[in-house]
Amino acid sequence: VQLVESGGALVQPGGSLRLSCVASGNTNDGYLGGWYRQAPGKQRELVAGITSNGFTHYIGSVQGRFTIPRDNAKNTLYLQMNSLKADDTALYYCNFPLSGRSWGSGYWGQGTQVTVSS
Repeated sequence: VQLVESGGALVQPGGSLRLSCVASGNTNDGYLGGWYRQAPGKQRELVAGITSNGFTHYIGSVQGRFTIPRDNAKNTLYLQMNSLKADDTALYYCNFPLSGRSWGSGYWGQGTQVTVSS
């Protein structure tokens, strides 16, 4: 499975971005499941996850600001980010867990940089 993320950019505080992750290859092996991020000097963390049947989970700091829609027909996972803050600055990774496995397993994209700064 290959994952290609896009949509990262420099944005001002309070702005919005939409990240995209397109999966190709043996996509029947699992599902597009989550977005992680890693800021300099910090560990990679789960930002938002979606199960194979559509249940979503968000970490507290993005609850109400981010959503994680998925278009199964297009093999694409999105991360809609609103009201962005400086603390959201990080490299964002798409995750494709294998079937029956939890978020954080399986395949990863190369990352797309989000920088929130005035």
